[in-house]
Amino acid sequence: MEGRGSNLETESTPQQTVKSVEEIDGADLVVGILADLGQDAVAALCDDLRALPGNPRVVVLQNAVQNSLQNHAASGSTRGSDSFAQNSSLFLLPWTLQGQTLPTAPFESVTAAFNSIFALSERLGARGCCVVASHLEYAPSKWICRLTEPLLDKSFDFVAPRYGLRKFEGLLNHSIISPLTRSLYGKRIQNPMGPDFGISQQLFQTLWGAQGRNGERTAGGMNLLASLLPRAVCSDLRVCQVYLGARTYPPPDWTAVSSLLTQVLGPVFLAMERSAACWQKTRASTPVRTLNQPLPVPQPAGSVEVARLVNSFQLGVRDLQEIWGLVLPPAILLELRKLSRSPAEQHRFPDELWVRIVYDFALAHRLRTINRDHLLASLTPLYLGWVASYAREIENSEVTAAEQRLERLALAYEAEKPYLVSRWRWPDRFNP
Repeated sequence: MEGRGSNLETESTPQQTVKSVEEIDGADLVVGILADLGQDAVAALCDDLRALPGNPRVVVLQNAVQNSLQNHAASGSTRGSDSFAQNSSLFLLPWTLQGQTLPTAPFESVTAAFNSIFALSERLGARGCCVVASHLEYAPSKWICRLTEPLLDKSFDFVAPRYGLRKFEGLLNHSIISPLTRSLYGKRIQNPMGPDFGISQQLFQTLWGAQGRNGERTAGGMNLLASLLPRAVCSDLRVCQVYLGARTYPPPDWTAVSSLLTQVLGPVFLAMERSAACWQKTRASTPVRTLNQPLPVPQPAGSVEVARLVNSFQLGVRDLQEIWGLVLPPAILLELRKLSRSPAEQHRFPDELWVRIVYDFALAHRLRTINRDHLLASLTPLYLGWVASYAREIENSEVTAAEQRLERLALAYEAEKPYLVSRWRWPDRFNP
């Protein structure tokens, strides 16, 4: 066995052991594992990749520098070394970038991780690459093949995940990212920013081949995730989504919402600004091809503290009027003041109001009305007010009611798009 940098005696020929990516001269697929999946899960994932039709040449980059799979094989399991050593078409290696091994999970630099997988895919002439960033529950058998096969066999360029819906998880995506993306680019994709995804050679060359055009080559990982679907749609490439079971989310930390909004929405609004010429031409949304069948996902116990969130919203309305007055029209500010006077049990955030607020914040971000980080942080009480309204409405309902509720919100984003387009094109017509 080799030490660090080994691929567990995986051989490109019966006589040669590959010790680094530099010794691999080509591949059909590169798979980067960001999540700390554990040795059994990585071994199972590699077994599934070995079974792909046509025996493609696959390089798997594992987010680890410890010899976990060597230890796994040494412990007596027959799954470790045999599954790799007997197959010359799969290479398992630690992540590297410019000869340096990247840190163990969690990554100190997500940017470095994305840079490395794209750079390696480009160098190896891979037909596609996939990123695995999540722990999945109730995932279907061979779920990794669901991400890879559309790239290799069905000529799709962007493969997005569709996770089993849990009513109170992924709410930032459900309230802003997904319906905003649907309205802008006309594609009904549940998780446009992954974080698990597959992209084709054509798409990563489009993203990566311009030597830093628009700053994307050196941009952070969130900037890249926010750019994937816009670039695919605006380049007229093929997109689809696949069912992957349920994604495991950390428990919500309502004290860290401001940081989350800044980190995630900043890149989304930047991508929106770069692709404005494209999305202003889109008039309606259409379904995208969704591969495979969904599996039932149990709903976890627990609920949302509606009263606490309503209180945070009311404090924001009281304390942030001066900042919001630079961003929001007077009519919206008036509606917010009326809403803040409602008791928690009657709190309801109208869809039209929420959507216009999101659009106004996107415009203020583009115009740099105030410092961008301060702007996005000031959205926090409004977001918490939306979460409280949503939770109160569907708390005692089945998951199908949550799906219908989110669909109505998405339709509101589409209905209000003319408001966004007119304000985007002629921002001077209204100045708060």
